[in-house]
Amino acid sequence: MTPYAELDSPRVEVSPGGEATTTLSVRNNTDIVEAYEFEVVGECADWVTVEPARLPLYPGAQGAVTLVLRPPLSASVRAGEVPLAVRVVPVEQPGMVVVPETTVVIAPFHRYRASLSPQRRRAWRSGRFQVNLHNQGNTPVAMPLVATDPAEDLRFTFDEERPELEPGERAELRLRARASGLLWFGKPVSRPFQLTAAVDAGTTGDQPLVPEELDGELVQLPLLPRWLLALLALLLALVLFWLTLGRKAVETAAREAAEQKTIELAREGKLLAPPPPEQPEPQVPPGEQPGETPGGQPPGGQSAGGQQVSQTVEVRTGSGRTNNGTSESVPEGKIFYVTDLVMANYQGDEGLLTIELGDRTITTIALETFRNQDLHWVTPLEVSSEEVVTVTVRCSRPGTPPSGRQADRCVELVNVSGVLRDAPR
Repeated sequence: MTPYAELDSPRVEVSPGGEATTTLSVRNNTDIVEAYEFEVVGECADWVTVEPARLPLYPGAQGAVTLVLRPPLSASVRAGEVPLAVRVVPVEQPGMVVVPETTVVIAPFHRYRASLSPQRRRAWRSGRFQVNLHNQGNTPVAMPLVATDPAEDLRFTFDEERPELEPGERAELRLRARASGLLWFGKPVSRPFQLTAAVDAGTTGDQPLVPEELDGELVQLPLLPRWLLALLALLLALVLFWLTLGRKAVETAAREAAEQKTIELAREGKLLAPPPPEQPEPQVPPGEQPGETPGGQPPGGQSAGGQQVSQTVEVRTGSGRTNNGTSESVPEGKIFYVTDLVMANYQGDEGLLTIELGDRTITTIALETFRNQDLHWVTPLEVSSEEVVTVTVRCSRPGTPPSGRQADRCVELVNVSGVLRDAPR
């Protein structure tokens, strides 16, 4: 026959962190001496013990053991009804097992933690904080948050107004504290505030509410600190000093240093002799032009006098293409003596620029190596009649002009300067 086993109480109430007991009665219905062992099964098995763990009984005898319930104060032990079962196993006849059952009612408890990170934030007008919430109780709770400041200088906003937390659940909320106005100059201003977190009264039953209060601080920084104002005043004073006294003092010191250096060079004999005084212009014999040698030819084979000429050649070239531009042709009976070339690459284009005088190549230069470049000749370059100055540009990549947007084509300017004279006869 199977043994008789029954729990004395159909319901056992216990609070987490506390202790409760109930009695299990066992009777030996067999005709042999039997010992009984007990095994708790179900969700309560980890925190229910049986005392004693082994119960010997004579045939027909009855005994009892005590079930001790000690649920931990943890969110893992959720509030509510939990079934409890005990396997009563005879040692001599292990196949004759009986399993009595009862219901355990776990009382709810509320415990939570809240923290603010960081507690102090430095900002010009608004600062962001993080509120960490942790429900350490065994029942779901709603945790409303309220932020206040004594001076009423701050406005607060949350990304979520009322988080609902399950037992053991954590939540992170964003809090933004914003000052009512900007602080233009002066010292930083401390604006303290308080954040209150409490379990909703509707979920706590008869337990008293113990709100958790968190202290925070927004340190509002001035846009213009005092040291910057002092620096600006100092710079203004230096500028005024330079405009009034400093520049004159520097010029005087530079002039005195130059005079002293001149005296030292004169003493060492290294000072160059002064230029000879201007001589009166020689009288030109009748029939000759000023600057001509006898026979009617100018010195060096150039015509005397002449007209200063300056032309600018602009070349616009698309990316990956080659284009050229030319100056005006030299009139018949004239020679253009080129003395200066000024090249402008104001966009910072990349590519190759070639300058030719007639059929002669004067220079070939990479555009990315310069923004402004000038060439000068002591002995002028001659461009005869019907010849032109040709500027060829091969555009690899347009640059970026001062406007800040990349150009759609390369643009180069070449200024050609010199003297236009009559060809020698």
